[in-house]
Amino acid sequence: MNKNRIYIKNMVCPRCIDTVKEIFAEHKLNISSIALGEVITENEISKIQKETLNKKLNKRGFELLKDTKSQLIGKIKTLIIDSIHYSKEPIKINFSVYLSDQLHHEYGYLSRLFSSVEGITIEKYVLSQKIEKVKELIFYDELTLSEIAFRLDYSSVAYLSSQFKKETGMTPTQFKKQKNPSRRNHLDSI
Repeated sequence: MNKNRIYIKNMVCPRCIDTVKEIFAEHKLNISSIALGEVITENEISKIQKETLNKKLNKRGFELLKDTKSQLIGKIKTLIIDSIHYSKEPIKINFSVYLSDQLHHEYGYLSRLFSSVEGITIEKYVLSQKIEKVKELIFYDELTLSEIAFRLDYSSVAYLSSQFKKETGMTPTQFKKQKNPSRRNHLDSI
């Protein structure tokens, strides 16, 4: 494993990347690469630097992931969030295959690990992320429900609507009528 690779919990959006860049710059730590949940520095960071960095990150809602299992769970979440919220095209394979391919572990292991630590299944986490994306797209009212269903790889509008109602207690139409952004959740709280 690359000693200059650092995994950070709760990096869930492009603004998070900017915030983490600022924190690293304040500590005069040069970044060679940054992505959701991961920073690669140009030089190795000392244990003392990591402790100081972690305190600063904690103040902004982030956390350094230290053990390999936490890092793996962070990677699972990052891959799911990135593919649902930031990818232009939905992935055309099952999340189980996608995660196994990306993380080089059997899905059964990833699933058991995720469930034991997070208290929910990967499938439930994926569903929660999709529902948040549906809420966002409905709120901004730029796509029809059919376009949202297609974009998030639902088999039909009816299936999307049924999952939405099951998760939120209301239909997409009811959600749209209330226009209340407080009904949306932050990605890092899901």
